[in-house]
Formats: sequence, C-alpha cells, structure tokens
Amino acid sequence: CLPVVYFPILSLPLTAGFRRSMRLCRRKSRTNQQSCYSQCPSSCYSSLAAPYEEVVRYQRHPTDRNRLIILVGPSGVGVNELRRRLIASNPQEFQSAIPHTTRVQKSYEMNGREYHYVSKETFENMVYSHRMLEYGEYKGYLYGTSIDAVRTVLDEGKICVIDLEPQ
Repeated sequence: CLPVVYFPILSLPLTAGFRRSMRLCRRKSRTNQQSCYSQCPSSCYSSLAAPYEEVVRYQRHPTDRNRLIILVGPSGVGVNELRRRLIASNPQEFQSAIPHTTRVQKSYEMNGREYHYVSKETFENMVYSHRMLEYGEYKGYLYGTSIDAVRTVLDEGKICVIDLEPQ
C-alpha cells in the first residue's frame, strides 16, 4: 500500500453557529495544545462528520519511505502549475510519475519520457487488475497513472507528485 499525503480543499456552506463553535475550538486548542476533537463538544462534529482533519508538521524518519503527494482541483485552479513549480524548485527531491496513454505517440515524443504508450486492451487490463491509481478519458483516448509508475519514482528515493482533476 502506498502512503499518500492528501491536501483537501474544503468548501462547505456552513451555518453561523457551526462557524462560531469552530472558531472557539481553535482558540481553545492554541492555549492548551490539545486536539480540537477533545476540546470541542461532540455536537461540533456530529452534523458534518468531522469536516477537516488536524494538520501537523510531518517529520520524516530517515528509514521511512518517501510519500506520494496528490494535488486535487478542478481545471484552471492551478494544481498543474503548483506541481510543476514544486518539481522545478527541487528536482532532486520531487518527481512526477510518467502516465500511461492509449493515444498515438507523436514524432518528437519518446516512450517512457512523456508517456508510456500502450494499447487500449493493455490499458483496460491494467484498470481491471487494479494497477491504475487513477485514469480517465479525454478526446477518445485513455490516460492514467499506474501504481508501478508511482513506485518507480518512490524507489528512486524521491517524493512523487501528481495532479488530478475530479470528474
């Protein structure tokens, strides 16, 4: 199983009462340094089933494997640009997995550099055998990221960064 760091962007219409109780909860947790879950009354979370998870600084132990970072957002919000900038800022630490596609390889492209070019049957077999982390269709062609492509990046000792557009 691959460890995943997931940064959700939450946008829920909240009632004023819920917002107020969350604000009080954050104020309390700063002073006592205890979990917000232990500070707030359970009614605070019952209506929306804990809408967020506390975020703490992750201190990687030298023996821990690198992680997969998935950036999720709709088209046009900048997750692709964020991924590119993150990789450009430190290419020794961050790398993107090479996706698979069923589209025809262009003359200037190299198999295994831009994409892994596979037949539609091969791609579908990978989907059915649960070897694809994510996949989708665009202009009649299938695109996706395989678990093996992510593992290749992680085995190189780098943090794998991919971006996804929710369908």
